Amino acid sequence: MPASASGPSVTLVHACLREGRGGSPTAVLPEDPSLTDEQRRRVPALAGTSHAVFVEPATARLRFFTTAGELPACGHGTVAALAWLATRPGHRSLPGSRVRRQGDHHTVEFTPGPVTLRPPTPAELTPVLAALGLAPADLAPGARLATLGRPRLLLPLHSRARLAALSPDFAALGAATHRLGLLGCYLHTAPDPRHHLAARMFAPAIGVPEDIANANSTACLAAHLGLPTLTVQMGDSLSAPATLTATPTTITATARVADTPKGPHRVDTRCGPFAARRVPSAVRTTAGECSPPAGPSGPA
Repeated sequence: MPASASGPSVTLVHACLREGRGGSPTAVLPEDPSLTDEQRRRVPALAGTSHAVFVEPATARLRFFTTAGELPACGHGTVAALAWLATRPGHRSLPGSRVRRQGDHHTVEFTPGPVTLRPPTPAELTPVLAALGLAPADLAPGARLATLGRPRLLLPLHSRARLAALSPDFAALGAATHRLGLLGCYLHTAPDPRHHLAARMFAPAIGVPEDIANANSTACLAAHLGLPTLTVQMGDSLSAPATLTATPTTITATARVADTPKGPHRVDTRCGPFAARRVPSAVRTTAGECSPPAGPSGPA
């Protein structure tokens, strides 16, 4: 529907739940050709989420936005969109995806696409490690630059304690990853005997200092490690526990579509450069004002 006084409808979907709780809140909206990209960029801040996904129900075409711009792909956004589509009468889905409903949860499986991998160069590692507060000796063997949609660094650490203690300089990290053309960096522990591990994803260059769940980076790591399955825990540092399961070719996660009985909420995108009308909404947890993007503008 056109952007109006009531604003476009927004459904909040918690993607990548852990045992039915936590997950990454994601704003899901039906595609509206009248919305500009500038208006789309405002939706995550107004909805209190890191990402927004715009869905064309008839074709299942997806577009992903953060406050910094459009992304070519978003794994947890895909999980959220597929769960949302499954609640729509006569819905379509993405080729190669499956959605199973279990009570008020949906288990989503999809194929993220091909992954390319290579060792990072010293010129790529050095500024990123400095911004993370790490030395080369803090890394375990096996760092990779992985591309799925956009390139990102996969950086293994020696322990969960070191992972939990990370406190990046987000301004420096955003500048370094933007200059290198990276989505961000995904830091992880080694898999245990059950193929479980912990990870954190930092992406300030796209307006997301830390991502609660990053499915595509998890898919990249699964392709790199080549294990039959890989279960990754994320979001604990943000008090939003999330879990993803990956094989070298698929991602599986659980989502909950969190509409209220009154239906989707609405946000007002009719704002000036960085100002918006405050709209009461249970799904918006940030202030009702847009702010300048945390990262560079333009396509991400």
